[in-house]
Amino acid sequence: MAMPLRQTIRVATYLFNQKVVRKRDKFPLIVELEPLFACNLKCEGCGKIQHPAGVLKQRMPVAQAVGAVLESGAPMVSIAGGEPLMHPQIDEIVRQLVERKKFVFLCTNAVLLRKKLDKFTPSPYFAFTVHIDGLRERHDESVAKEGVFDEAVEAIKEAKRRGFRVTTNSTFFNTDTPQTIIEVLDYLNDDLQVDEMMVSPAFAYEKAPDQEHFLGVEQTRELFKKAFAGGNRRRWRLNHSPLFLDFLEGKADFPCTAWGIPNYSLFGWQRPCYLMSDGYVPTYRQLVEDTDWDKYGRGKDPRCDNCMAHCGYEPTAVLATMDSLKESLRAARETVGGSRSAS
Repeated sequence: MAMPLRQTIRVATYLFNQKVVRKRDKFPLIVELEPLFACNLKCEGCGKIQHPAGVLKQRMPVAQAVGAVLESGAPMVSIAGGEPLMHPQIDEIVRQLVERKKFVFLCTNAVLLRKKLDKFTPSPYFAFTVHIDGLRERHDESVAKEGVFDEAVEAIKEAKRRGFRVTTNSTFFNTDTPQTIIEVLDYLNDDLQVDEMMVSPAFAYEKAPDQEHFLGVEQTRELFKKAFAGGNRRRWRLNHSPLFLDFLEGKADFPCTAWGIPNYSLFGWQRPCYLMSDGYVPTYRQLVEDTDWDKYGRGKDPRCDNCMAHCGYEPTAVLATMDSLKESLRAARETVGGSRSAS
């Protein structure tokens, strides 16, 4: 895991205070903030732009976006959408969150990134997270537009040249093989030398145009077990806890902890997670206290049966790490090792 030491210490302190000092059983690790649903691409695995035209024109006010994050108390924020760089005040949202020392990850397809870089300032509390689903042909096919991969690569290079932290997020489908995963992660890790990489098996998002290529649980485990073999997992700067990577390989299993990475959008706090929509509430407290969390997860809700997504299972893995001295030491070793390889 290549998480910077400053971030590791801050998050560990936060988790200790929430769980041990305040004895809370539900609290957010990172907020998924969606200040708009509009996008400049039509990716096959995403259904965000299926919203009505009136909704796609809406942009969340800065005060509302920042206020939601502060209300939750989470130390980290992932700003997504839609394409957040289409929001005319996205730089101000980022500035205010960074000013409050929240760790901010701005998720982008990078089509607009080079044009917008001047609006942002490098900070240890800020990173661009560029979505890369494969090498050129595979990525452009997944976003349904030629040339996007090349533009993303150039944007990553320019952002790094200007001193920004750049991470990536890669979603894999049943059309992927261990070799296609190895190829793209080798390229991102060794050639582009991004700071961190996140991986995720595709979830059957109900509004996605393509419903045929989502992974099942056993497919996911076999895919990542083979991709991580031969020392790749230790060599890549993966931004995940070791136990979550064990989970992807089938070496460990966990219940879903959807309240750990809640979603806040134009509609409010989404139940139970950003992948499923069972209604919205205006406050994070209502989300936590008024949602029947016990009815979600594999074996409980059929919509959850094939889910191994980061938003549900990474928080569980992080909390399991906290509860084990052995796993805490293991995570610490991998954090230090990842930080050295990224420097």
